[in-house]
Amino acid sequence: MTAPNRESTSIRRIGDASGPHVVAVEDDPLFRELLATELSIHGFNVLVFPDAESLLQSLQVVASADALLIDWKLPGLSGFELFSELRARGIDTPVIFLTGHALVENERRALLAGALDFIDKTRGFDILVRRLNLVAKAPPSVRVQRRLQRYGRLMLNPVEDRAAWDDTDLGLTLSEYRVVELLASKSPGHAAYHEIHDRIRPPGPARTHATAMEQRRNVRSAIRRIRLKFRSCDPTFSQICNFEALGYVWLQEATPSAAQ
Repeated sequence: MTAPNRESTSIRRIGDASGPHVVAVEDDPLFRELLATELSIHGFNVLVFPDAESLLQSLQVVASADALLIDWKLPGLSGFELFSELRARGIDTPVIFLTGHALVENERRALLAGALDFIDKTRGFDILVRRLNLVAKAPPSVRVQRRLQRYGRLMLNPVEDRAAWDDTDLGLTLSEYRVVELLASKSPGHAAYHEIHDRIRPPGPARTHATAMEQRRNVRSAIRRIRLKFRSCDPTFSQICNFEALGYVWLQEATPSAAQ
Protein backbone atom coordinates (compact mmCIF):
# COMPACT_ATOMS: atom_id res chain seq x y z
CA MET A 1 0.00 0.00 0.00
CA THR A 2 1.31 3.44 -0.88
CA ALA A 3 1.94 5.68 2.09
CA PRO A 4 -0.26 8.80 2.18
CA ASN A 5 1.33 12.09 1.25
CA ARG A 6 2.13 13.92 4.50
CA GLU A 7 1.76 17.34 2.92
CA SER A 8 -1.73 16.65 1.62
CA THR A 9 -3.08 14.86 4.71
CA SER A 10 -1.47 16.69 7.63
CA ILE A 11 -0.28 20.13 6.55
CA ARG A 12 -2.98 22.25 4.95
CA ARG A 13 -3.67 25.89 4.21
CA ILE A 14 -7.27 27.05 4.12
CA GLY A 15 -9.08 30.38 3.98
CA ASP A 16 -8.83 33.79 2.35
CA ALA A 17 -5.21 34.52 1.36
CA SER A 18 -5.77 38.22 2.11
CA GLY A 19 -6.98 37.56 5.66
CA PRO A 20 -4.83 37.54 8.81
CA HIS A 21 -2.40 34.61 8.72
CA VAL A 22 -2.71 32.10 11.53
CA VAL A 23 -0.54 29.01 11.98
CA ALA A 24 -1.85 26.18 14.17
CA VAL A 25 -0.21 23.04 15.58
CA GLU A 26 -2.75 20.41 16.59
CA ASP A 27 -2.27 16.63 16.66
CA ASP A 28 -5.96 15.66 16.81
CA PRO A 29 -6.97 15.37 13.12
CA LEU A 30 -10.67 16.03 13.78
CA PHE A 31 -10.10 19.13 15.90
CA ARG A 32 -7.39 20.30 13.49
CA GLU A 33 -9.85 20.18 10.60
CA LEU A 34 -12.59 21.84 12.65
CA LEU A 35 -10.20 24.57 13.80
CA ALA A 36 -9.06 25.35 10.26
CA THR A 37 -12.63 25.42 8.95
CA GLU A 38 -14.04 27.62 11.73
CA LEU A 39 -11.24 30.16 11.51
CA SER A 40 -11.43 30.32 7.72
CA ILE A 41 -15.17 31.06 8.00
CA HIS A 42 -14.25 34.08 10.14
CA GLY A 43 -11.85 35.39 7.51
CA PHE A 44 -8.52 33.96 8.66
CA ASN A 45 -5.97 32.34 6.39
CA VAL A 46 -4.99 29.20 8.31
CA LEU A 47 -2.03 26.84 7.93
CA VAL A 48 -2.21 23.72 10.13
CA PHE A 49 0.51 21.30 11.23
CA PRO A 50 0.12 17.95 13.04
CA ASP A 51 3.16 18.19 15.33
CA ALA A 52 6.07 20.32 16.47
CA GLU A 53 8.62 18.60 14.26
CA SER A 54 6.77 19.42 11.03
CA LEU A 55 6.30 23.03 12.15
CA LEU A 56 10.02 23.43 12.78
CA GLN A 57 10.62 22.66 9.11
CA SER A 58 8.62 25.78 8.13
CA LEU A 59 10.04 28.50 10.35
CA GLN A 60 9.71 31.24 7.75
CA VAL A 61 5.91 30.93 7.58
CA VAL A 62 5.76 30.86 11.38
CA ALA A 63 7.85 34.01 11.71
CA SER A 64 5.68 35.90 9.22
CA ALA A 65 2.32 34.78 10.70
CA ASP A 66 0.06 37.13 12.64
CA ALA A 67 -0.50 34.53 15.36
CA LEU A 68 0.48 30.98 16.27
CA LEU A 69 -1.89 28.51 17.96
CA ILE A 70 -0.21 25.62 19.80
CA ASP A 71 -1.90 22.65 21.41
CA TRP A 72 -0.44 22.35 24.92
CA LYS A 73 -0.18 18.55 24.78
CA LEU A 74 1.57 17.53 21.54
CA PRO A 75 3.25 14.18 20.84
CA GLY A 76 7.04 14.22 20.85
CA LEU A 77 8.06 17.82 21.47
CA SER A 78 5.33 19.25 23.73
CA GLY A 79 3.54 22.50 23.07
CA PHE A 80 5.51 24.36 25.73
CA GLU A 81 8.80 22.85 24.53
CA LEU A 82 7.94 23.97 20.99
CA PHE A 83 7.19 27.48 22.28
CA SER A 84 10.56 27.58 24.07
CA GLU A 85 12.36 26.31 20.98
CA LEU A 86 10.79 28.97 18.77
CA ARG A 87 11.74 31.72 21.21
CA ALA A 88 15.30 30.34 21.35
CA ARG A 89 15.43 30.63 17.56
CA GLY A 90 14.40 34.27 17.71
CA ILE A 91 10.81 33.80 16.52
CA ASP A 92 8.45 35.96 18.57
CA THR A 93 5.17 35.50 16.72
CA PRO A 94 2.31 35.97 19.25
CA VAL A 95 1.39 32.56 20.70
CA ILE A 96 -1.97 31.35 22.00
CA PHE A 97 -2.04 27.95 23.68
CA LEU A 98 -5.03 25.65 23.23
CA THR A 99 -5.80 22.94 25.76
CA GLY A 100 -8.36 20.33 26.61
CA HIS A 101 -7.24 20.31 30.25
CA ALA A 102 -7.14 23.88 31.55
CA LEU A 103 -4.92 23.48 34.62
CA VAL A 104 -4.13 26.71 36.43
CA GLU A 105 -0.44 25.89 36.81
CA ASN A 106 -0.12 25.29 33.05
CA GLU A 107 -1.83 28.59 32.28
CA ARG A 108 0.42 30.42 34.71
CA ARG A 109 3.52 28.78 33.23
CA ALA A 110 2.50 29.73 29.69
CA LEU A 111 1.67 33.35 30.48
CA LEU A 112 4.80 33.90 32.56
CA ALA A 113 6.88 32.59 29.64
CA GLY A 114 5.34 35.19 27.34
CA ALA A 115 2.36 33.49 25.70
CA LEU A 116 -0.48 35.79 24.70
CA ASP A 117 -3.30 33.59 26.00
CA PHE A 118 -4.24 30.12 27.24
CA ILE A 119 -7.65 29.00 25.97
CA ASP A 120 -9.74 25.97 26.90
CA LYS A 121 -10.96 24.19 23.75
CA THR A 122 -14.24 23.29 25.41
CA ARG A 123 -15.28 26.96 25.53
CA GLY A 124 -15.85 27.03 21.78
CA PHE A 125 -14.36 29.20 19.07
CA ASP A 126 -15.95 32.59 19.90
CA ILE A 127 -13.31 33.50 22.49
CA LEU A 128 -10.48 32.36 20.22
CA VAL A 129 -11.81 34.35 17.26
CA ARG A 130 -12.16 37.50 19.37
CA ARG A 131 -8.63 37.11 20.68
CA LEU A 132 -7.22 36.56 17.18
CA ASN A 133 -9.06 39.61 15.87
CA LEU A 134 -7.50 41.73 18.61
CA VAL A 135 -4.06 40.49 17.58
CA ALA A 136 -4.67 41.00 13.85
CA LYS A 137 -6.18 44.49 14.24
CA ALA A 138 -3.58 45.85 16.66
CA PRO A 139 -1.49 48.73 15.24
CA PRO A 140 2.05 47.98 14.01
CA SER A 141 3.54 49.65 17.08
CA VAL A 142 1.79 47.11 19.30
CA ARG A 143 1.96 43.94 17.23
CA VAL A 144 4.96 41.74 17.79
CA GLN A 145 7.03 41.77 14.61
CA ARG A 146 10.44 40.50 13.66
CA ARG A 147 12.87 43.11 12.33
CA LEU A 148 16.33 42.96 10.94
CA GLN A 149 18.80 43.40 13.78
CA ARG A 150 22.10 45.21 13.35
CA TYR A 151 25.07 44.62 15.62
CA GLY A 152 27.73 46.92 14.21
CA ARG A 153 28.79 45.40 10.90
CA LEU A 154 26.68 42.28 11.50
CA MET A 155 23.10 42.14 10.19
CA LEU A 156 20.75 39.35 11.30
CA ASN A 157 17.52 38.42 9.54
CA PRO A 158 15.54 36.28 12.06
CA VAL A 159 12.72 35.62 9.59
CA GLU A 160 14.93 33.92 7.02
CA ASP A 161 17.72 32.86 9.43
CA ARG A 162 20.35 34.69 7.38
CA ALA A 163 23.34 36.74 8.46
CA ALA A 164 25.40 39.33 6.60
CA TRP A 165 28.74 40.97 7.38
CA ASP A 166 29.23 44.36 5.76
CA ASP A 167 26.08 43.56 3.72
CA THR A 168 27.64 40.35 2.35
CA ASP A 169 25.60 37.21 2.99
CA LEU A 170 27.67 34.71 4.97
CA GLY A 171 25.86 31.56 3.82
CA LEU A 172 25.49 30.23 7.36
CA THR A 173 23.64 27.00 8.04
CA LEU A 174 20.65 27.20 10.40
CA SER A 175 22.68 25.97 13.39
CA GLU A 176 25.54 28.35 12.55
CA TYR A 177 23.08 31.24 12.30
CA ARG A 178 21.62 30.32 15.69
CA VAL A 179 25.09 30.34 17.27
CA VAL A 180 25.93 33.78 15.84
CA GLU A 181 22.53 35.10 16.94
CA LEU A 182 23.13 33.79 20.46
CA LEU A 183 26.60 35.33 20.70
CA ALA A 184 25.49 38.71 19.35
CA SER A 185 22.40 38.88 21.56
CA LYS A 186 24.37 38.10 24.74
CA SER A 187 27.18 40.58 23.99
CA PRO A 188 28.98 41.97 25.93
CA GLY A 189 28.31 38.94 28.09
CA HIS A 190 29.53 35.46 27.22
CA ALA A 191 27.67 32.41 25.90
CA ALA A 192 28.54 29.26 27.82
CA TYR A 193 29.61 26.12 26.03
CA HIS A 194 26.38 24.29 26.87
CA GLU A 195 24.28 27.19 25.54
CA ILE A 196 26.12 27.15 22.23
CA HIS A 197 25.95 23.37 22.12
CA ASP A 198 22.17 23.53 22.48
CA ARG A 199 22.07 25.71 19.34
CA ILE A 200 23.97 23.18 17.22
CA ARG A 201 22.06 20.10 18.36
CA PRO A 202 18.66 19.07 16.91
CA PRO A 203 15.60 19.69 19.14
CA GLY A 204 13.38 17.04 20.64
CA PRO A 205 13.57 13.77 22.58
CA ALA A 206 16.16 12.35 20.17
CA ARG A 207 18.74 14.87 21.38
CA THR A 208 21.61 12.93 22.93
CA HIS A 209 23.43 13.99 26.08
CA ALA A 210 27.07 14.88 25.48
CA THR A 211 29.74 15.12 28.14
CA ALA A 212 31.24 18.51 28.95
CA MET A 213 34.35 17.57 27.00
CA GLU A 214 32.31 16.49 23.97
CA GLN A 215 30.29 19.71 24.14
CA ARG A 216 33.45 21.82 24.10
CA ARG A 217 34.86 19.84 21.18
CA ASN A 218 31.64 20.19 19.16
CA VAL A 219 31.39 23.90 19.96
CA ARG A 220 34.98 24.59 18.96
CA SER A 221 34.42 22.84 15.62
CA ALA A 222 31.27 24.86 14.99
CA ILE A 223 32.98 28.15 15.90
CA ARG A 224 35.89 27.28 13.62
CA ARG A 225 33.51 26.82 10.66
CA ILE A 226 31.71 30.06 11.48
CA ARG A 227 34.94 32.04 11.69
CA LEU A 228 36.04 30.69 8.31
CA LYS A 229 32.84 31.96 6.71
CA PHE A 230 33.29 35.41 8.22
CA ARG A 231 36.94 35.52 7.18
CA SER A 232 36.10 34.49 3.63
CA CYS A 233 34.59 37.98 3.20
CA ASP A 234 36.73 39.79 5.80
CA PRO A 235 40.22 38.37 6.54
CA THR A 236 40.53 40.69 9.55
CA PHE A 237 37.42 39.34 11.30
CA SER A 238 38.05 38.86 15.03
CA GLN A 239 34.72 39.47 16.76
CA ILE A 240 34.34 35.96 18.20
CA CYS A 241 36.67 35.48 21.17
CA ASN A 242 37.13 32.48 23.44
CA PHE A 243 37.45 32.59 27.24
CA GLU A 244 38.47 29.07 28.14
CA ALA A 245 36.67 28.90 31.47
CA LEU A 246 33.49 30.63 30.29
CA GLY A 247 32.75 30.08 26.62
CA TYR A 248 32.67 32.56 23.73
CA VAL A 249 32.06 36.30 23.50
CA TRP A 250 30.99 38.48 20.58
CA LEU A 251 33.05 41.69 20.64
CA GLN A 252 31.37 44.75 19.21
CA GLU A 253 31.21 48.48 19.72
CA ALA A 254 27.68 49.23 18.50
CA THR A 255 24.57 48.33 20.44
CA PRO A 256 21.91 46.27 18.63
CA SER A 257 19.08 48.21 17.02
CA ALA A 258 16.28 47.61 14.55
CA ALA A 259 17.39 48.27 11.01
CA GLN A 260 15.57 51.06 9.28
